[in-house]
Amino acid sequence: MTIARRTVLGSLLAAPAILRATSARAETRTLKISHQFPGGTIEQGDFRDRMARIFARDVSAATNNELSFEIYAGSSLMKTVAQFSAVRRGALDFTAYPLAYAGGEVPEVNIGLMPCLVSTYEQGMAWKSAPVGQRLTEVLDSKGVKIVTWVWQAGGVASRAGSIVSPDDTKGLKIRGGSREMDLMLKDAGGIISSVTSEETYAAMQTGTLDAAVTSSTSLISFRLQEIAKNVTTGRKGSFWFMFEPLLMSKSIYDSLPEAHRKAIDTVGQKLEAFALQNAKADDDKLAEIYGKAGVAVTDFNDAALGKWKQIAQATAWADFAKRNQSCADLLKLAEAVA
Repeated sequence: MTIARRTVLGSLLAAPAILRATSARAETRTLKISHQFPGGTIEQGDFRDRMARIFARDVSAATNNELSFEIYAGSSLMKTVAQFSAVRRGALDFTAYPLAYAGGEVPEVNIGLMPCLVSTYEQGMAWKSAPVGQRLTEVLDSKGVKIVTWVWQAGGVASRAGSIVSPDDTKGLKIRGGSREMDLMLKDAGGIISSVTSEETYAAMQTGTLDAAVTSSTSLISFRLQEIAKNVTTGRKGSFWFMFEPLLMSKSIYDSLPEAHRKAIDTVGQKLEAFALQNAKADDDKLAEIYGKAGVAVTDFNDAALGKWKQIAQATAWADFAKRNQSCADLLKLAEAVA
């Protein structure tokens, strides 16, 4: 069989293009995002899962699909608490993570769920550009973890018993706080502490091993605690519970990427902070609506009750945190300076 000269030449001319396309495909890198929250879509579901999906979509677009992403919701890739350690080691690329869960590894991060320390979203977000945020970023960087998106959430209390507003309301109740410091405050108020993660609260309350759970408004919605709660206290008018739940990335993975990819991650991560803030606030109101429709009694915290909680928090949680090491003491002072 005779092959025409123009066919051979055409093949040779096309070869570099084919090689370039193959090379581009070979350079595509797939990164994994893991979190504990229920999965959904970009348009619907838990906003923290939606945030992860929007992040993946927008970074992929900004890098011409040279970065692609796999998202593992509901701790389907690995257990919740283990995700922080995996990010530190570079075994996991990203996690949307309640930072205080890592307090056993890095004591300083418990500042992210210090009762009564942050009282508004504006105060929490002001940390980013304040010395406390800069110091927290330095601590995490030194441990191999990079903050990509700053996310704060207010929290409330779902209870199978009576309404929980003031410290006296917790006496004798098996209650979940979410961090060492939160538990110290609740214990001093008379609560019996139960250490479970957010996704474990439904089963624990259903079986009676837990009477009440303190967690974010979004988790109170996503984990459907309205199905078993009798009372809920919302954070829409203030709360003793504000938690830092950022999107985190392995610093070693970040540093291994080309500059254009790092810039895309930084840009998209920062843009998503407005999305997270808007949806966190919306869920504070949505919580009251959903629980009210389910027949759950809805109440709010008030200034007098929060003042009592703060007195207990300062004497227990704040004091304990400051004694852990000098770095913790310094962080607490810096955080107190943010009005």
